[in-house]
Amino acid sequence: MTPFLLALVLLLLGLGLFFLARRQRKESGLPAGEIIYTDAGDWRRNDRPLFSNRYRLVGKPDYLVRQGRMIIPVEVKSARLRGRPPHDSHKMQLAAYCLLVEDALGVRPDYGILRYADATIRLDYTDALRRELLAAMTAMRRAAALPDIPRSHDDPARCHFCGYRESCDEALAV
Repeated sequence: MTPFLLALVLLLLGLGLFFLARRQRKESGLPAGEIIYTDAGDWRRNDRPLFSNRYRLVGKPDYLVRQGRMIIPVEVKSARLRGRPPHDSHKMQLAAYCLLVEDALGVRPDYGILRYADATIRLDYTDALRRELLAAMTAMRRAAALPDIPRSHDDPARCHFCGYRESCDEALAV
């Protein structure tokens, strides 16, 4: 009778661990699949960024998840959306990771995932989003070549956390 009870206990323990792992993956916001790259936490951390010479772009997504031949970039944000849409800057960051996966790894993602503290957003990587990203990158490079770049917002909170606030004559926060 002892081998049967031992097998039953091991089976129940295995089932418990399986459902615990499944719940943790669901709570993490990660899609099903194999995590092939991470820059989040210390687990299998990858210090090598993705690089595209063609687009002069470099980045380290929080996760890359492989589903068959598809590779899905996942960016984790600590903020809460509270029912609002994601920030445009977050969408552009995720689009940049999609472009990096496309160019550096040779696989164009259908979508990427933005994981917030209270929501998981699937962002389709469309041709329109790709064009918007490339236009934003072109505008940023042009602006970087200018001798003086005017502030592009009226948000004191953004100014408060800006690394250039001390030397900016247009800062909204002290």
